[in-house]
Amino acid sequence: MKSNNHMDYKGQLLVIYDEVLNDNSYIADIDADSNKNIQILADNCFTQRGVYTVFITLAVYKTLHPAQDIRNHQTQIEDGFSGRTIDTQYITPTLKELGLPSMAESGWLTRSLEQPYPYTLEYDGKISNKKVKQAFLELIDVIQTKETNPKFLLVELLKRVKILQEKNKIHIHPLENPENLTILKIIGILNAQFSFNYKISGGSKLPVIAFYAIYTIILDEVSRYGQCQLKKLGSHTASDRTSKSAGDIEIFKNGSLFEAVEIKLNKQIDANIVRIAKEKIIRYNPERYYIFSHYGIDRSEEESINSIITTVKQEHGCQIVINGILPTLKYYLRLISNLEYFLTTYSKLIQNDSELKVIHKQKWNEFIVELQNDA
Repeated sequence: MKSNNHMDYKGQLLVIYDEVLNDNSYIADIDADSNKNIQILADNCFTQRGVYTVFITLAVYKTLHPAQDIRNHQTQIEDGFSGRTIDTQYITPTLKELGLPSMAESGWLTRSLEQPYPYTLEYDGKISNKKVKQAFLELIDVIQTKETNPKFLLVELLKRVKILQEKNKIHIHPLENPENLTILKIIGILNAQFSFNYKISGGSKLPVIAFYAIYTIILDEVSRYGQCQLKKLGSHTASDRTSKSAGDIEIFKNGSLFEAVEIKLNKQIDANIVRIAKEKIIRYNPERYYIFSHYGIDRSEEESINSIITTVKQEHGCQIVINGILPTLKYYLRLISNLEYFLTTYSKLIQNDSELKVIHKQKWNEFIVELQNDA
């Protein structure tokens, strides 16, 4: 028998989150294995958002429909329901509203989770992190076969995610004497920041954020970008298939894509990267497509690259521009009127970004202090 509140998935998630904020802990009602599995999902909530979102959706659904076997997450599975619909319409928008980690649209857009088979312990979807896969399937199993209350697990998961978010909050120090800033000094610390070995994933997003910061200023100050809007920065871990974007940064004019920017921190630009850009140009039709790399062009493929650039210009009217990350930033910094505004904007974006790790934020603070001492 289904609950009368069967459409109030948002309301149910808000009630559960309210218990998180009131620190109602159900830890005593969770067995040791489930407790360990909840910790694994929490620890990976930024890198495995699909799994984390799908688990939240299924657990919320189970609280409202106790009779439903939540392993049958698609209507094409016998006795199934559409988890993706619930997620897209209610769960992901509510997670965004609460400021919690979330997908762009739905956890079910992750290829490894959208297979039309029940989420049994034998589920074959290729979730890249094996520990996360096992934790996810075991949690679904204890809800379904051992009748563990999904609400207990959800409160505990979201409580730990909240703690992680708090730990991830690093305040970036403002500059004390910005009048001594020079383009050379800014490029120097950006180079140090991009080149630093963080020994952890996520650093490739830093130059994307730097370009995003500079574009927010250029759109106001450079006449070419009159009437242009900058699309909100998306997830840097999403695949092209799920993000449905033409590049890391997208600029729109009168509702159409005007320019796209693709940024490669750790890769040389080869012919394959330019071919992928060509496919996106055919699909999205921008006027310009920029590809910036920290390592420049693979010289052995220069002829092929130039050939693709020429073909794209002739056949589609789009100019592909290839350059280094730092030379381009240096050029853009010359165009803007206030260097301090760039650094403040960039620091704020770093501080608020949920995909960057604590080390990325702490290290930027250190670079700001170095810049301060150097000034």
